[in-house]
Amino acid sequence: MIREANINDSSRLAEIHVFSWRYAYKDFISVEFLINQRTVKSGEEYFLKYFSEYDNIKNNEKVYVYEENNIIKGFLTIGECRDNDKSIETLELMGIYIDPLFQRQKIGTKFVNYCISEAENKNKKEIILWVFEKNNDSIEFYKKMGFNADGKIKLMEKFKENAIRMNKIL
Repeated sequence: MIREANINDSSRLAEIHVFSWRYAYKDFISVEFLINQRTVKSGEEYFLKYFSEYDNIKNNEKVYVYEENNIIKGFLTIGECRDNDKSIETLELMGIYIDPLFQRQKIGTKFVNYCISEAENKNKKEIILWVFEKNNDSIEFYKKMGFNADGKIKLMEKFKENAIRMNKIL
């Protein structure tokens, strides 16, 4: 079941965020960052603050969780597009994070389909997302879901890694 996340989910969201980052980015993000700077404690503090200020979030972001048998297995963040070259008819898929224990169980597919449904309900014409250029698994997944690289690249300065923008026209 997909439902909107809330402050009570903060600890679990932090766990998923930390461990999915470590799993997905271990080959190109420094171990020092993944272990010392991306911690469950700091993540939980972030989510607690995020939800306490939820009504004031810019870009109309929403966080959704996928929950099954009272276990949150992943989360999705979507919102208004932050890219200046896109119109208000563009929704941004800001992130899908799935606990590594529950990956390859079609949860990502359910999240993308949910995102598409939300975009259509909001009369959006396009969905965009940014993905690390070296994150081949995610790029292939998004391609299977109908997304294509649109030629935009940006340097994620904190990591000294490029990200590519992908889009799906609705």
